[in-house]
Amino acid sequence: MPFKPIQPEKLSHGVVRQIEELVLRGILRPGDRLPPERELAERLGVSRPSLREALADLQSRNLVESRAGAGVYISDVIGSAFSPALVRLFATHDEAVSDMVAFRRDIEGLAAERAARLGSDSDLAVIDAVFARMEAAQSKPSSNAEAEAGLDAEFHLAIVEASHNVVMLHMMRSIYDLLREGVFYNRQVMFRQRTTRASVLEQHRAINDALQARDPTAARAAVAAHLDYVQSALSDQRQADRHEEIAKRRLSRETAR
Repeated sequence: MPFKPIQPEKLSHGVVRQIEELVLRGILRPGDRLPPERELAERLGVSRPSLREALADLQSRNLVESRAGAGVYISDVIGSAFSPALVRLFATHDEAVSDMVAFRRDIEGLAAERAARLGSDSDLAVIDAVFARMEAAQSKPSSNAEAEAGLDAEFHLAIVEASHNVVMLHMMRSIYDLLREGVFYNRQVMFRQRTTRASVLEQHRAINDALQARDPTAARAAVAAHLDYVQSALSDQRQADRHEEIAKRRLSRETAR
């Protein structure tokens, strides 16, 4: 018969599974420091030898790393899908930027739809809190485009987290640098085009409002509208740049007379 006696699970195995789950769900992130050994053992309700055995197992599989004199950290299990050089190319070449926006429109629209349906109250509270920080950043008299781009990326990634699809989550996390560079470039272009910061904020407000109302259709539509706006702004700026180049040649010819 295909039965075996039930064996009690070692405490260290329970610790391993819990930390694995936290990493998988994106709650523990690369670079996060675990609490000191005594504190972590108390929180988990296990002995320190059991905890050490679990950490040794996790370290053997490169999920955590021990740094001399500094503690135990979550390893860079995600990494980047692209090299830094390719990230810079993607962020500064028109075709790649356009493809990135189209990719985001599809993936983030689906994520917003799922987040409205499947996100917990706490998930939506996180998204709302990030949006509040975006509002606060824009209310400051001095603009910091890079900081605002970071919040923009954080807002969109919070939506992906709330979708509760771990493949989607880690895929988007893996291209976080690309997303951040893309957001920064998009905002630079829109500022050059005199697009107001308020307009972009209102688009994010529409996304947040739809999510807080748990309206999947409206959430997906708001994401699509925002990224269509970004795509249009990029296209308009490319055309404006071409026109300016032609105008400069005309001006050069005129001043040479």
